[in-house]
Amino acid sequence: MPDRRELANAIRILAMDAVQQANSGHPGMPMGMADIAEVLCNDFIRLNPANPDWPDRDRFILSNGHGSMLQYAVLHLTGHDVSLDDLRNFRQLHSKTPGHPENFMTPGVETTTGPLGQGLANAVGMAIAEAALAARFNHDDITIVDHHTYCFAGDGCLMEGISHEACSLAGTLGLGKLVVFYDDNGISIDGRTRNWFTDDTPDRFEAYGWQVVRNVDGHDSGEIRKALETARKEKRRPTLICCKTVIGWGAPNKKDTAGVHGAALGDDEVAAARAELGWQDATRFAIPDALYEAWDKREAGNALEGEWLDRFEAYEAQYPEDAVEFQRRMAGKLPENWHAVVDDLIASQQQAGTTTATRKSSKAILSALAGQLPELLGGSADLSGSNGTDFDGHRAINANDFSGNYIYYGVREFAMTAIGTGLALHGGILPFTATFLVFSDYARNAVRMAAITGARNILVYTHDSIGLGEDGPTHQPVEHLASLRLIPNLHVWRPADGVETTVAWRAAIERRDGPSALALTRQNVAHNERTAEQVAAIARGGYILHEPQDRVQALVIATGSEVELAVAAVHELAADGVGVRVVSLPCVELFLQQKQAYRDQVLPPDVTARVAVEAGVTDGWHRFVGANGTIIGIDQFGASAPGADVFEASGITAAAVARALRQQIDAA
Repeated sequence: MPDRRELANAIRILAMDAVQQANSGHPGMPMGMADIAEVLCNDFIRLNPANPDWPDRDRFILSNGHGSMLQYAVLHLTGHDVSLDDLRNFRQLHSKTPGHPENFMTPGVETTTGPLGQGLANAVGMAIAEAALAARFNHDDITIVDHHTYCFAGDGCLMEGISHEACSLAGTLGLGKLVVFYDDNGISIDGRTRNWFTDDTPDRFEAYGWQVVRNVDGHDSGEIRKALETARKEKRRPTLICCKTVIGWGAPNKKDTAGVHGAALGDDEVAAARAELGWQDATRFAIPDALYEAWDKREAGNALEGEWLDRFEAYEAQYPEDAVEFQRRMAGKLPENWHAVVDDLIASQQQAGTTTATRKSSKAILSALAGQLPELLGGSADLSGSNGTDFDGHRAINANDFSGNYIYYGVREFAMTAIGTGLALHGGILPFTATFLVFSDYARNAVRMAAITGARNILVYTHDSIGLGEDGPTHQPVEHLASLRLIPNLHVWRPADGVETTVAWRAAIERRDGPSALALTRQNVAHNERTAEQVAAIARGGYILHEPQDRVQALVIATGSEVELAVAAVHELAADGVGVRVVSLPCVELFLQQKQAYRDQVLPPDVTARVAVEAGVTDGWHRFVGANGTIIGIDQFGASAPGADVFEASGITAAAVARALRQQIDAA
C-alpha cells in the first residue's frame, strides 16, 4: 500500500509533467499543496467521479486557479472523466484542461477561477446556498442537504480586496461548513511576499469571526488531518487553516523561489525533482497501478451517493411535496405555473399604465414573484431601499436563521457579485444582487466571471443615468451601459417602463446560460401603450413601439427613459405630417441574436434617416444608425443638479430628438 507522500507525489509528477509538456503553466502551487490535497481528497471530501454533479456532494473551489494542474491531477487520479490524454493536452485548444479551471469544460470543476480571490467569494456563495437549502429542506428525522465547501487560496487571493469583503461577510453569517486552506508559501510572482504583504492573516480572520487553525505544516499529513478534523467539528464559524508550505516542493533547485511559480521547470529540473521525490520512472505521466488503485474513488463515490439516494427515497416517502420541490430547484426548473403567473403580471402592468420609476416597477415585480419563486435569494450592497430590492415579504438570513430570502451584503459590491455567482453555480438558488449602476465598476471583474461561467446571476443596477440628479457626476453613470455591453454573454436590459421591466425580469429568470443586468431609473418614466404582439416582441430585445400612419420617413431608436423623449418627439413631428417609427431597444444583445429578417423588419435598410438616443456615451450606436446617423447622448461627465436640468443641459430632450430627425430626413 503506497504511503501518503507517494500518493501526494503522484500529483506533483502529473503537474510538473503537464506544465513541462505545454511549456506553460504554474507547477509551484500544485507541488506545494499536493500533501494538503491528498489528505482532503482521500480522507474527507465527499465526491462521486461517476456523477460529479450529485446534489449533496462537497464543493471544492480552487481560488488560486493558476494551480489548475493540482485539480486536474486529482480529478484524473480519483476516476473522474479526465484522462491522461486530457492531462497531456493541458492548456491546448478545446482541451478539458484549460490554463485555469473552467466549470463548463471539466467534469468536477465547480466554478471558473483565475482572477485571484474570486473563487474564495464563490465559495462563500456556495456555503450560503448549502445553509439556505438545509434550512428549507432538512427535517429533524431526515437530512438531505449536509455538505461542506472547501476552498484553496493563496497569498494573492488574500491580498485582493475581494477577500476582505467576502470573508468579513462569511464570518458575520457564521458559515460553519466553509473551510479555507491558506497556502502560506511566502512567494508570489515578484518574489518574497514579506516585502509587500506583512498582514497578520490569522489575527485578521479571527477578527472576522472565523475559527483559525494556525501554523499547520502543509507537508505533514498528520497535522493536515488534525486541522481538518478541527474544522469539521466547528458548526458556528467558518475555518481558515493556515498551512506553511514550500512552493515547488520536490524541485531541489527551484523550490521556494518565484521561478517555480509560473513557468515550466525545464527538463533538467524535472529530472532532478524525480530523483528528489524518489520517483523511479522517467516516463512522463506514468503513474504506477498501485497509486491509481489507492486514489480511485469510483466505488466509494458510488457508495456515498447511493447512501444519499437511499435517504432521499425515504425523504420522498415522508415529505413528498418537499422532495418534488427540492428536485425542481436543483434542476433549475421554474414552477409549473410560472408562465401563467408572469403573463398575468405583464398584463396587469400593461393595464395599470402607471407612470413610475422602473426601479419601483422592479420592486413591485419582485414583490409579486417572490412568493411564486421560493428559490429567489436577493440582496443589495447597502442600498436596499434605493434599489427597490426590499420587496414585500423579504426576510434577511443571518447566522442563526438561513430560512430567509434576502442578504444584506453591506458595502461590498465586488464580493456580492461573486457570491451571487457562487449561489447560482451551487444550484437550488436563484440569486439577484443590487447596487447603483455607477458602482458596477467596483464589481466589473466579477460580472465578467459570471458571464464566463454562464451563471444565472441577476444584477440589478438602479439610478441608471444622469437622471439621478443632484448626487452629480460621481454617481451619474455615463460610460457604464456601453461598457457592460462589451462583456460577452451578458444581457444588459434597460427597460422603458413597467411592462418592459417585467419582461426583463422574466427573461433574466428564464435564462439558463448566463447573467443579466437590469439598468433601472431613479426618475419616473411614462407608460407606453402596446398591442399584445408588441408585448410579445419585447423579449426579442428590440421591437417597433410606434408606427406612423403613413410611410416611415425616419427611425428613432431609444432605450430606457429616453424612449419617452423619442415618443414625444415623434408625436410633435406627426403633427407636421412627418412619419417616424419609434424602436425600443431594451436589450441590444438579444436583438442582435435575432435573425436578420427580423432585424431588417424592425430597422429597414432602406430607411437611412436614423437617430439614436440614450443618456450615455455614444459609442456603439453607429451600428444601428449608420455612419451618417445622429446619436444623441452624453460623452462627458454629468453635473450636480435636478435630473431634468442635467438632461436639458446635456442636450438630451424631446426637442433635440425632433430637430435631429428633421435634419436626418432633409439629408436623406
